[in-house]
Amino acid sequence: MDDLTTKRNPTSHDLSDPERLAALVTSRLCHDLISPLGAIGNGLELLQMAGGLRSGPDSPEMALISDSVDASRARLRWFRIAFGPVAPEQRSSLTEMAALLADMERGGRLRVRIDAEGDMPRIEARMILLGLMCLETALPWGGSILVCRGAVGWRLVAEAARTRPDPALWSWLDAAAGRELPAPSPSEVHFPVFATLSAREARPISWELDEKGGEISF
Repeated sequence: MDDLTTKRNPTSHDLSDPERLAALVTSRLCHDLISPLGAIGNGLELLQMAGGLRSGPDSPEMALISDSVDASRARLRWFRIAFGPVAPEQRSSLTEMAALLADMERGGRLRVRIDAEGDMPRIEARMILLGLMCLETALPWGGSILVCRGAVGWRLVAEAARTRPDPALWSWLDAAAGRELPAPSPSEVHFPVFATLSAREARPISWELDEKGGEISF
């Protein structure tokens, strides 16, 4: 194991990089939290089988607890990919992505469909999830999103009855340097993370947003 008190190996990751360090911390939190949530879910299943709740295993209280656990576990799986570190050789399967998108549908008002074949580099999966989080911010009242892979990259196309445009926040995704950008709230941190990842991987983002939908491509 590396000893951070000794001389740093020049080929190792530089943990002074804030984005890299934040990714590692996030991965650790998600990894540690998903295990107890899984244990809670298993315990709830045992209670349901044994009828251990006074109000019954099919009670609204049990349904609320069970749905909350499922939503928490799904969101942690999402965050682990969206914010976690990625090795250059890592890949994600279409099955894994479809499961994550299905979790997103169950937990909110968005309907998401992916139109692609085969697997993908993990870095692309990460950018897709961050892009979906940006569109989720713009579509708080719900809508539909198509994720498709073309000859030159990925497109995330959203449609909705109405959107909540925020050009200042979305300016994080512009490649122009030297512009003063707004400080995001914790619920908007995916915008600068997406922008930083795009710049680091040399995968420029294009986007557009209007009152009826939007599109992100990279």
